[in-house]
Amino acid sequence: MTSRFVPLVALAAATVLTAGGCAGAGSFGGDGDGTTITVAIVSNSQMSDAISLAPEFEAENPGVNLKFVSLSENEARAKITASVATGGGEFDVVMISNYETPQWAENGWLTNLSEYAQATPGYDEDDFIPSLKESLSYEGSMYSVPFYGESSFLMYRKDLMEEAGITMPAEPTWDQVAEAAAALDRPGMSGICLRGKPGWGEVLAPLNTVINAFGGRWYDENWNAQLDSPQVEQAVQFYVDLVRAHGQAGAATSGFSECGTQLAQGNTAMWYDATSAVSVLEDPTSSTVVGKIGYAKAPSAVKGDNGWLYSWALGIPTTSENPDDAWKFVSWMTNREYLQKVGTELGWERVPPGSRLSTYEIPEYREASAAFGQVTLDSINGADPQDPTVDPVPYTGVQFLTIPEFQDLGTRVSQQISAAVAGQISVRDALAQAQQYAEVVGKTYQEDQ
Repeated sequence: MTSRFVPLVALAAATVLTAGGCAGAGSFGGDGDGTTITVAIVSNSQMSDAISLAPEFEAENPGVNLKFVSLSENEARAKITASVATGGGEFDVVMISNYETPQWAENGWLTNLSEYAQATPGYDEDDFIPSLKESLSYEGSMYSVPFYGESSFLMYRKDLMEEAGITMPAEPTWDQVAEAAAALDRPGMSGICLRGKPGWGEVLAPLNTVINAFGGRWYDENWNAQLDSPQVEQAVQFYVDLVRAHGQAGAATSGFSECGTQLAQGNTAMWYDATSAVSVLEDPTSSTVVGKIGYAKAPSAVKGDNGWLYSWALGIPTTSENPDDAWKFVSWMTNREYLQKVGTELGWERVPPGSRLSTYEIPEYREASAAFGQVTLDSINGADPQDPTVDPVPYTGVQFLTIPEFQDLGTRVSQQISAAVAGQISVRDALAQAQQYAEVVGKTYQEDQ
């Protein structure tokens, strides 16, 4: 796999790491005596909470100083991948996902964290939700550990539904969602918010689950590209039509954060996205709609159980010169005590969801998550990366394909989709170009057969 992965990032690595490096990304600590642990982290609300609590870690671990490099999602993927793939050694801890972890572990780029976990009293890696633990493992050992885990579900304004006389089922279809979006759309209130921002982890995350739901797939079992198939075209046309007709303004530049703001500030009636969004939507300091949101499983079409499986997790590159101190921080940020700390100090609605089974046994968290806790667990457990589509496929993954080429392929395809969302090209033309990109990758796998 190394021979496939490295060429995809080697050319970009020099550009990404020298064009400003990590300057301006934001940091904390790192100026005291002792060891400095540099942590590359994605900038979202849960990670900001971790940074705010970090002085407590430093107080508990004198001599270990933390320096955070906080990056947007797309930027984080590019810089972390470039650094780790080329052995740059800039980071002691990296925030990665279940996309990178098994591939990088196979390449020898990540430290075996099961060995650390098993030597750390009370850490208990068996407390992690099984599907997440498996997705972050290689050959039976974990090579990253989850900070939070997520699937995807539909979030909707219960009060607006009631006013309109609409009942949202616990397991809705996409047709039902589209009908509700049309009924709730009005000036100042979009019917739904959907990602349109380019990026394999942006617009393609929700869109791939829609493709799966409509019976589509990226490749058949022989690696023949299928992005111009009737099923994929129907799914993408549905998604684009829905967001253009009843979605938010500026949809082509909207990602997770933008849609989260739209729903939290009362500007949209529905949002289909990550289950982790509850940390923002149910927090009274960031949301005007606390207690007004209903939650339903990922919508279906010809296929059900379409929720994705994802985890922002922490790994230690093998290039780190301080793996023992790096593990001290990783284990601090992913253990049971940290979850309790967030709950008691910041609020139970801000606890990172979907990582540990024991989280859902905490009385305070169970009360705070009554509206969304069970559907989150059901969605995570229902996601099946090994069998994500109606027809057989040669890859694993729900909202991504677990192949090294997907970072580049997915980004290229997402740019075509985003252009269609913006109305710059037709869906058919976008998929014709996407098909060409996919065929190039598919042929390399056909040659290996």
